[in-house]
Amino acid sequence: MKIATWNVNGIRARQAQVLEWIARERPDVVCLQEIKATPDQIPTALFEMEGFRCFWHGGKGYSGVAILLNSASCAERSDFSHPAFDHEQRIVTTEIRGVTVASIYVPNGGKDFKAKMAFLDAMDAFAHSFQQSGQPLILCGDLNVTLTERDVHLKERKPRAIGQLPEERALLAQIISRDLVDVGRSLDPDNDGLFTWWAPWRSMRERNIGWRLDYVLASAELASTAVSCVVQKDVGTSDHAPVVATFNLTP
Repeated sequence: MKIATWNVNGIRARQAQVLEWIARERPDVVCLQEIKATPDQIPTALFEMEGFRCFWHGGKGYSGVAILLNSASCAERSDFSHPAFDHEQRIVTTEIRGVTVASIYVPNGGKDFKAKMAFLDAMDAFAHSFQQSGQPLILCGDLNVTLTERDVHLKERKPRAIGQLPEERALLAQIISRDLVDVGRSLDPDNDGLFTWWAPWRSMRERNIGWRLDYVLASAELASTAVSCVVQKDVGTSDHAPVVATFNLTP
């Protein structure tokens, strides 16, 4: 199973890039964030994408998430839903082959830090419920927190920068402690240049002076089957890069 996540920073601005990327990668599941469009604003080529069942959950010019399922590999009927803590169109979930997958866009926190912490706290309760039930879970998306100091380039480390605060990191670590594994880091533990977001100035991306904000978090048993989790740094013009994880799961 190939699961891809990408904060596209505006689906209408990135329509051609997303279509080309999906055609090339052919993921089983695509999780998108920051689509910045209502369903009726989604370009027809994406809304009715051949070979995919798509669910778009967004507002005008702000936030928004989506899940796209490859009809060939996800043939069974899948319902889409939102946990009770969803607000501003920030989370959508579905179930594939008995695995719940969530596309998540955590608030940045710059304008309302309390709301960000409340969202993360609710995510923790959500993950805990799956840990208690033993149901497999994959959380994908832009979580807007760097888990550790090494997830920020040395030149970008700022003790009081939102996204690097100890209380945010503690909550994200607590979420992961709910029998989840940070798949990207677990497969690339020694990479100090593993980033997914770069400020869009001073050639930060080309110089790889970035932050790791985008994750694939999987239940431990699922994570044990992961064979790759790649940051596609050179794809697209969003300030975030896609992350593509492949699991060796039998149908």
